[in-house]
Amino acid sequence: MPTALESLPSPLITIKPSTGWLGLNLPEIWDRRELLYFLTWREVKVRYKQTLLGAAWALLQPLFTMVIFSLFFGRLAKLPSDGIPYPVFAFTALVPWIFFSNGLTQSANSLINNSQLITKIYFPRLLVPTAAVLGGVIDFLLAFGLLILMILWYGVGIHASIVWIPLFVLLAFVSSLGAGLWLSALNVEYRDIRHTVPFLVQMWMFATPIAYPSSLLHEPWHTLYALNPMVGVVEGFRWAILGTKTRPDSILLVSSAIAILALITGALFFRRTEKRFADLI
Repeated sequence: MPTALESLPSPLITIKPSTGWLGLNLPEIWDRRELLYFLTWREVKVRYKQTLLGAAWALLQPLFTMVIFSLFFGRLAKLPSDGIPYPVFAFTALVPWIFFSNGLTQSANSLINNSQLITKIYFPRLLVPTAAVLGGVIDFLLAFGLLILMILWYGVGIHASIVWIPLFVLLAFVSSLGAGLWLSALNVEYRDIRHTVPFLVQMWMFATPIAYPSSLLHEPWHTLYALNPMVGVVEGFRWAILGTKTRPDSILLVSSAIAILALITGALFFRRTEKRFADLI
């Protein structure tokens, strides 16, 4: 005989694929925000599990890159640094750049790396690349702390405009996630995308004013240069922390518009194609 609990009708939930381009279903993503937290925390633990250097890699990566840039671009090529000691000039740009580039790389491969999870249960797939980008926040905070110590060591001084840093971090996150959504969705259908991501990130780095200042360009090329959203992030970081003269006014507007456009179109394309993820992955 069935018990009283077993005789109760169970709720019926029907999951249907999204149709058309306008199907972001943001309320569903908000309802699964706790899952986003656990996916992000898993990204952090996996990143440092069974590693030799652990969290120290978050400091060594920008530090070694800064040393190489300072030797070849600062000392040998003698590139200008807007009156800032070149090591501080380069490291200030590398902190947001590495957050962006690591987030882009991780999010681009996130669906392939979580194929078993995607094929077994249903949840908003947008959470996977989002968690991959958010997983780099710990690395960013560690590198940012080292940046503050380096600034104090060189006696450059920290400006009051540092209060704008969260805005530029948000812009870096939006830029990374927007590009990551495009690449992660394309990576499911075209597996050679994962091989092009490192090359794309490398080319993107040289198209960003990390080793050199954007003040080398004049209008209208200076504003057109901001079509790269990381230009606004890097120049914004330098202005906010170091007080450089290159205040990112028009650059910030153009970079923000491009980053938001990439995020919106990337999310729409992601939702448009996610109905095929379980079959293709």
